[in-house]
Amino acid sequence: MSLEQVVTQPDPYAPFLLSQAIKANGFVFVSGQAAIGDDGKLVGVGDFDRQAEQAFRNLERALKAADSGLDKIVKVTIFLRSMENFAKIIELRRTWFSAPYPADSIIEVSSLYSPDALIEIEAIALDGGK
Repeated sequence: MSLEQVVTQPDPYAPFLLSQAIKANGFVFVSGQAAIGDDGKLVGVGDFDRQAEQAFRNLERALKAADSGLDKIVKVTIFLRSMENFAKIIELRRTWFSAPYPADSIIEVSSLYSPDALIEIEAIALDGGK
């Protein structure tokens, strides 16, 4: 089995020594996508809606860089700092995903990579060849 690193331009995750995603055996494993802007800084401090939009845009960008897409996601895990935003996640799923909707876990956590981060999304998708 070969592993192929997926890199986006820009790659705000490079300083953290992790891959945006890894392609292996017909799948794309996407690292947790937070609301990191192209400048490497957190977008929308204190604003869940802005952070969620940026996180979904980052997820889409990582998948496109892997020759995949949102429509090829098999499993998504969404980490939230507060389940108070659960209803917003349902609406975001309507906006960003389509049937058949991916399998999903939504998990409340006490902290993410930054105390100001409110959401992070990781995914497993089929690569473009499948």
